[in-house]
Amino acid sequence: MHVKRVPFAMLASLLCFSAVALPWRTRAQNPPPQPPAAPATKIQAPASPSHGTIRLTLDEAIQLALTHNHNLKAAQTTIQQNQAQEITAKLRPNPVFSADTQFLPIFDPDEFSESYIENTAQFDVGISYLFERGGKRQHRLHAAKDQTAMTTSQVADNGRTLTFTVAQQFINVQLAESTLDLAIEDRKSFQNTVDISQARYQAGDISEVDFLKIKLQLLQFQSDVSQAQLSKVQALVALRQFLGYKTVPEDFDVSGDFDYIPVKVQLEDLQAQALENRPDFRAALQGVTLAKSQYELAKANGKRDVTGFFNYTHVGAVNTADMGLNFQLPIFDRNQGEIARTNYAINQAQELELAANDQVLSDVLTAYEAMRDNDQVVSLYRAGYLDAARQSRDITEYSYKRGAASLLDFLDAERSYRATELAYRQSLAAYLTAVEQLREAVGVRNLP
Repeated sequence: MHVKRVPFAMLASLLCFSAVALPWRTRAQNPPPQPPAAPATKIQAPASPSHGTIRLTLDEAIQLALTHNHNLKAAQTTIQQNQAQEITAKLRPNPVFSADTQFLPIFDPDEFSESYIENTAQFDVGISYLFERGGKRQHRLHAAKDQTAMTTSQVADNGRTLTFTVAQQFINVQLAESTLDLAIEDRKSFQNTVDISQARYQAGDISEVDFLKIKLQLLQFQSDVSQAQLSKVQALVALRQFLGYKTVPEDFDVSGDFDYIPVKVQLEDLQAQALENRPDFRAALQGVTLAKSQYELAKANGKRDVTGFFNYTHVGAVNTADMGLNFQLPIFDRNQGEIARTNYAINQAQELELAANDQVLSDVLTAYEAMRDNDQVVSLYRAGYLDAARQSRDITEYSYKRGAASLLDFLDAERSYRATELAYRQSLAAYLTAVEQLREAVGVRNLP
């Protein structure tokens, strides 16, 4: 019997195809519990977001906002508007020039001659001037300057509020960046756990169910990283809005330590400094001064002004001149209503001053207590809770990798560690924000 020879290369190819195709069909019909033929694909951690071409410190961010923020620049124009009103307030009245002619032969043009103009027509030329009494001009200027001073303080208070808002957004960026770093670090650490668990699974030390649970848990770490990246982008966009959108490039970033710095201050010193430095309280004080200036102006406006005049007249070849004065008789209108109103306005301004005083003291007290409360929370974390959570996670992970702890214990320790680290960062951000709020309440960046 003749046996047909098969080339060696073709035989080898058939054997390789059978070795690949047969296990695939078997696994498709009834997946076996043995380890997979290929290692599990790792989720590659994206590189940490590259820092922007410009990295701003908190002080630089605040200075940019105070220089370029459009709302603040719009408010600053009110100062210039008030200064323009000062110019108006100190202006003197304009003299009034008058001239007229009478008895012109418009309907009898034949009579129009040099002789007729000289002997029959009448010409009048005059000038008059309003003499203000009661120091109206000086009181107007004084009231306008007081208005400018109060407006300047109000704009400064806008800058105080903007400074706090920028600092708050800056801390939000730092919190998002710190959370992102934590999420990337946790994912990298858990990826190592997945690798070890895969080796244990292949060795038969753990079940396929436990291995799949660990792999699925990696998805949560990836989700945390994505959420942290989005939070940082949103925080940077919010900060950029206050700095001026075109002031910084799109890829800018922040620079500075996101860490605990204890602040030791006394409440009484803070309240005294706030009453001295808060621009809104200074504006309330200037409001009283302005109300008094307007009251004095109202009394000055009650004085009747005098108009002096001088007229030259030419009529019938005769040249004459006359001069005189005229003024209102203050029988009915002596500006009584405006004098009464501005007098009541002084009482209103004084009450607003007292209200502003109470507001300043309340703001300082509230911010001081908030800072103390957040300080205590952060101190508790730093006193041992952070180390305890980290040690618990490390010990449980060590025990689980060697089969001395259950999967449930390991995953629970991992969740507790992540929750503790995240809560600490949020508490730290709340503390730093409370410190900034205290600075805003006092009205200065350097606390006593």
